Amino acid sequence: MQLPRIRFSRMTYATVAASLAFCAWTALAGLAMPAHAAEPEKLAIMVGGIDKLIYLPARVAERLGYFKAEGLDVELLSQPTGIDGENEMLAGAVQGVVGFYDHTIDLQARGTEVKTIVVFSQVPGEVQMVAAQSADTIRSMADVRGKTLGVTGLGSSTSFLTQYLARRAGVRRTQYTLLPVGADASFIDAIRRGRIHAGMTTEPTVTQLLKSGDAAVLVDMRNVEGTRAALGGTYPGASLYVQTTWLDAHRLEAEKLARAFVRALRYLHSHSAEQIAAHLPQEDIGGDRAVFISALRASLPMYTVDGKMPADGPPTVLKVLAGFNPAVTGRHIDLSRTFTNRFVDAVEP
Repeated sequence: MQLPRIRFSRMTYATVAASLAFCAWTALAGLAMPAHAAEPEKLAIMVGGIDKLIYLPARVAERLGYFKAEGLDVELLSQPTGIDGENEMLAGAVQGVVGFYDHTIDLQARGTEVKTIVVFSQVPGEVQMVAAQSADTIRSMADVRGKTLGVTGLGSSTSFLTQYLARRAGVRRTQYTLLPVGADASFIDAIRRGRIHAGMTTEPTVTQLLKSGDAAVLVDMRNVEGTRAALGGTYPGASLYVQTTWLDAHRLEAEKLARAFVRALRYLHSHSAEQIAAHLPQEDIGGDRAVFISALRASLPMYTVDGKMPADGPPTVLKVLAGFNPAVTGRHIDLSRTFTNRFVDAVEP
């Protein structure tokens, strides 16, 4: 069977030719035009108190645009304690937590794998303060029997450290009361009203209490010397930790976060307290700028320069937790699964 012949008019040929030419021009133009930048990847990170100086690298990375420079859209959320951030992460509400490294050990003992990927500080930055009205009766942790001790929250790192210090001084957990009083203004109020005889807090609250005369230092863990004296070694505190399952599926995002935070740590070590404070929001600084600057200047030495885990840190933390935490005591803990330096090691000098 002979197929019918289709005839095209000159107009049809002209139309087809024009269409082909237009398509070719469009393709070439598409190659020449710059591609639109990809939308920044959105991540939510919970901070155990955004205005605490122990967690300052998170705020610095945000304010100096280091997250955006990595193509990340990071939302920093704030809860008063690290335990709250931990719960939010486990519930899937946030991708990571800026909190204390010791939670990774506690969680492994409970069957959950969490890993620190950037270490902010090689010491806790915590201070056990004693209220002025109790200073005559509480001269060391051996004197806390029958007393009420303030912590940010039950299950928080301040709770961990307080229990260890009391236990090391020979005071059993049943011989004192732990009272969650939060941080900052609520902690100061608890001291002033006599709700607690002593308590553990961080800067700038420490400097505020010292200036007002409402409290004195009992145990100082803001520096390496004081931390080793109190705990027997360095105690990596503030860090960025994530669930291991999330990390295995989001290594690129982890690399970007590590670079942003290491840049923030380097900034802290290369600028003055005044220069750093100039980038911070007023709500972080509070009503007394001079007190904040003084607290910040005293805190700068505690931050790591490179985000790496100190070699003696994990064993010290495990020793502390095993000293009082029944979930950890007697359990095999694989410390190599609680942190990794691979992401901070990859950051260019």
